[in-house]
Amino acid sequence: MEKVFVAQRVATRLFATENAVDSALVQASELMADMLQARKDLGLSATVGDAAAAKLVEAIAALGAARTAMVGAHAQLEETKLRIGLRTKMAGVGDKGEAMIASLESMRIAS
Repeated sequence: MEKVFVAQRVATRLFATENAVDSALVQASELMADMLQARKDLGLSATVGDAAAAKLVEAIAALGAARTAMVGAHAQLEETKLRIGLRTKMAGVGDKGEAMIASLESMRIAS
């Protein structure tokens, strides 16, 4: 199997995973905002739901750590890409996965 196609498959999964972690972080943050607003809307004490909020803060911190780990994995995969002889650069705007596919496709055609 050509390196370019294997790299394309990995890059597609990498970008999807990065997007999933970011989406989960957004969803968890929006949940926190909704929980706090619901408590306020209902006129409840700050102690109501505090344990749940604390658990959600833990989850958000874990998602933040996951995001940092994904950034690190991305950097390592970039180094690996160079070590195996792939020198493509991302270009354009929009979804990175689409840009990577276009870049890899043009490299395959040029080979």
